[in-house]
Amino acid sequence: MTAPVTPTRQRAIERARAGFLRACELDVAVRKPGNVSRASPGHGMTAELFIASARAAAVPLFRPGARVGERIEAAVEASWAAAGCNTNLGIVLLCAPIARAVDLRPDAVTAAALREAIDGVLQELDLADAQAAFRAIARARPGGLGAAPEQDVNQAPSVDLRTAMALAARRDAIARLYRDGYGPLFELVDAVLDPGAFPAAAATDGMADAATSAAVLRLYLALLASVPDSHIVRIHGEAVAQTVMAAAQHWQRQAGRGGAIGADPDFAAWDAALKAQRINPGTSADMTVAALLIAALLARA
Repeated sequence: MTAPVTPTRQRAIERARAGFLRACELDVAVRKPGNVSRASPGHGMTAELFIASARAAAVPLFRPGARVGERIEAAVEASWAAAGCNTNLGIVLLCAPIARAVDLRPDAVTAAALREAIDGVLQELDLADAQAAFRAIARARPGGLGAAPEQDVNQAPSVDLRTAMALAARRDAIARLYRDGYGPLFELVDAVLDPGAFPAAAATDGMADAATSAAVLRLYLALLASVPDSHIVRIHGEAVAQTVMAAAQHWQRQAGRGGAIGADPDFAAWDAALKAQRINPGTSADMTVAALLIAALLARA
């Protein structure tokens, strides 16, 4: 039996949905080299497609009572109906457990409590969640997916979703977060962001002020500079991903010295060069959105 949607639970769900939309909005409001933004379309996509798919996905992603697999599959289908392409599979995969954690534990408003709630959701994942998620991944057809030696998404799974993700963890950063209980994301939010700066407010005009833009860039560069981006590795190989990671480390140092890198012509040139080579650090962008959602949920009221 589904638990009743109390006013407290409804407010928590609505706040999380607003935080998700705000995170997706910031994702394209800020120039993140290699990714689509309002300032710089790329990879055959525009910022408007990302916003349309985020708005479509937000309804099923935060549906009260839905399990993680249901949220993933319905959100991916809604995104495709809105955008006609894969704009947010990784975002949906990462945000679905967070959405269910808020649904089940609307009182989890501290970092420790929210992290515990998410880990509880990951522990309950079952075969049905894996089946739904596998269908969604196959439907989205992410670039460079290829075939896996175990639990290939083009075949029916035989294990629960967290076990399947653990098997893929060596080659995919999103899968590692499922395995590791999202710990690295919480540590990054704590180290890089001031959660109070990212309230779970309703969508704005699609813009971001200078301080917010700088914070989003710090977050993105911290992710891109720490490990080779999984999406780049799958499509272009480890060497290219290492080169992009080294460039991100350079810009991370520049930002650390107080430089306004978002306005630097060389920063924009790096963005253009990545797009010209069809290099998209998509996994780092997906993790940026999930981290911004966590920050929004931990923001002071």
